[in-house]
Amino acid sequence: MAMLVGKTAPHFSSSAYIDGKVVRNFSLDSYNGKQNVLLIFYPKDFTGLCQSELVAFQERLGDFEDRNTAVVACSTDTADTHAAAARVPQDQGGIEGVTFPIVSDANKTIATNYDVISGDYEYSDEGLLTCNSEMTALRGSFLIDKNGMVQHQLLNFFTLGRSVDEALRMVDALCHVQESGQGCPANWTKA
Repeated sequence: MAMLVGKTAPHFSSSAYIDGKVVRNFSLDSYNGKQNVLLIFYPKDFTGLCQSELVAFQERLGDFEDRNTAVVACSTDTADTHAAAARVPQDQGGIEGVTFPIVSDANKTIATNYDVISGDYEYSDEGLLTCNSEMTALRGSFLIDKNGMVQHQLLNFFTLGRSVDEALRMVDALCHVQESGQGCPANWTKA
């Protein structure tokens, strides 16, 4: 995984599903100078672990908003697939009620630029481009500050879900640094 910490978050503009609508030109740039962003990558819609993560982040969305932090999700599905998943009730495996932006990375460029894509393109002996796997995103998390700089990154394999509590702790730590200018020692938690 490429180290993005301390670097400007890779720019993108793509379709996204946002609270009932498909938007064609969503970009993280809209948050610059205004909010921190927690960008979470996940493999696919309509899978149990991915659904559980999106629902868990939605259940705590108010906690992120209270900390002036936007949650943005991204997978290699299309925005229309995100919209279809949002029409399915949660108790039937869908993500109905999820309101934060869910970005489409159907062409795999966003996940590639954040270095969370699983799989590789290769050239065959005949010079044809091939793929050695399904090319979906791993569970990557990127905490991006108001200036667009990556402050924290984490990568999990497909089978390991994230802790929303730990994501909030990292947001609290970033807010503490932004407000006080002081670092956070090991196991730091907001008082």
